[in-house]
Amino acid sequence: MATIVAIVVFVIVRKGRPFAPGTVFRASRFSSGNRLFPTQVLISPTSVVHFTPQWFGRLEHSIHMAHVASVRIDTKMFFSDVYVETTGGASPIRCHGHKKADAVRMQQLIERYQTEYYSGRPGPVVPDPRVR
Repeated sequence: MATIVAIVVFVIVRKGRPFAPGTVFRASRFSSGNRLFPTQVLISPTSVVHFTPQWFGRLEHSIHMAHVASVRIDTKMFFSDVYVETTGGASPIRCHGHKKADAVRMQQLIERYQTEYYSGRPGPVVPDPRVR
């Protein structure tokens, strides 16, 4: 019995670690819906990725920075919810149970990366495979 409990605890802790390198925000385990496997959000210069681990597999939703229309923060008594709306009518990213400071930082990062994206700063050069 102790071995089974140890395996379950190991799986829960392992799936709660950041899923990718970079700026990852993890929801609090004290918020609803995040008790076992807290939702995580990766914000990179090119995209916003919403990641939810499950017992088997995971749910992932990604939005490119060019398709982010707005970021909305709903601040509650203890935690904040972050909504990342898209252009084109696709389903938005909804993240529940983040610390207030993390929610504000998420919004700031998205706005900064969008500004950099639309200011025309050169990104990494990707060679065209058709050109030799």
